[in-house]
This record gives sequence, C-alpha cells and structure tokens, in this order.
Amino acid sequence: MNRDGDEEQQPAQLALAVQLPDDETFASFYPGDNAQLITALKNAAVGQGDEVIYLWGQPGSGRSHLLHAACAEVNAAGEAATCLPLQSYQRMTPSLLEGMELLPLVCLDNLDAIAGVEEWERAVFNFFNRRRERAGGSLVISAPAPSRNLGLSLPDLASRLDWGVAYQLKTLDDEGKLSALQLRAELRGFKLPTDVGRLLLSRLSRDMSTLLAALDLLDNASFQARRKLSLPFTREILGL
Repeated sequence: MNRDGDEEQQPAQLALAVQLPDDETFASFYPGDNAQLITALKNAAVGQGDEVIYLWGQPGSGRSHLLHAACAEVNAAGEAATCLPLQSYQRMTPSLLEGMELLPLVCLDNLDAIAGVEEWERAVFNFFNRRRERAGGSLVISAPAPSRNLGLSLPDLASRLDWGVAYQLKTLDDEGKLSALQLRAELRGFKLPTDVGRLLLSRLSRDMSTLLAALDLLDNASFQARRKLSLPFTREILGL
C-alpha cells in the first residue's frame, strides 16, 4: 500500500489504541451543576464545538468519564475519536500523537502527568500546532488544576492551553452523589434504595470511583444471592 493509504488508515488505528469503558457515556453521567460543560462536549462530539476545550476538576470528579463519553458519541456516529490517558505515558511513545490531528475529536486525559517530561511536552506542543494548521475538529484536555498551575516546563505549551475555553468540573454534593449512584444502578437494571445509598456515603470514601466500585460489588453480590439490596445485606457484603 502506498504512503497516502497508510496515512489514511493511521487515525482509525490510533482510535482503536485505547478501549473506552462501555458504561462511561453521557447518559450515565449525572450532570449536577455541569450542564454547560456537558453541552460543550456534546457539541464537540458532533463537530460543532470549540476548537480547544480545557476541563479541570479534582480527582474523582468524573473528568475521564466525560472524555470517554465524548469519544463514544463520535464513535457511535461512525467517526474516529481517541482518548489518550497521559497518566500512562511511560507505557506509550510520543510518536503516538503523529497523525492524530486528522481525527475529528482527540482527548488528552490527565495532562498534568507529563509536566516536566520534555519529550512528551514537546510532542503535545507539536500536536497542537499541527491541529491548528489543519483546522476543524475539537481537542479536549483534562487535568486536576487550571492550566497555569500544572507546572509545565515548556512555556509555549502552557500558552497553547489558553487558546480554548476552560471549564471547571464542579464536584457533586452528597445529594448529587446519591442521585448519580441511583442513576448508575438504574442503568444497570436494579434499584439502589435511598437508605442504602446514604449508608455508602456515610461509611465509605466519598470519591465517586470508590462509591461506584462499591455499587458494582453490591450489584454482583445481590444478583448471585438473588436478594434485593437492603441495609443488612449491604453491611454484610461491605463489612460495614
């Protein structure tokens, strides 16, 4: 196959490099006070969004979930998108970014992970420039802090992050987390009683990753035991 043919196939190959979780979609994300951000990401997924979207929020707030959801929307429409987990940069090579500018949507998750890693900062900077020259499509970047607080060593890369629109992903309060857990349970085909949800919030770490892991455990345990969720059953399974 000629070189042009190879280049045409590269974006599709890159898009398949990172598998998206099946359950991390917009439908399974409880929005809370993040409606404007979610609208911006949905617009990006259909090619009508901002050129660059920078979203930041504390760990466990759902940043990766939203990036995966945006990519899933693009993929469901028959287009190619990818989400690159930069927290795993040591298992990847910066050359992976070459050709990604051709994709309609690229998400770079946890940009803070490569702060101070010269070859990766330079590769992302060069990717920004190629993306800018091409025009069209959206780039979504996530991190746990505002762009100027990431400790990037390449000033030009830090300035590129100011090209787009920035959103803070607002964390859910306890009532929002309870609603998010009940939504996830509903999507999985079971009901999370309010008293059980409140027990989880009072006895477990309140970060959503811990709460969702507990929900998954309870779902599997109740299915195997053929029992509905109750306070005694929940305490038994989770050792509370």
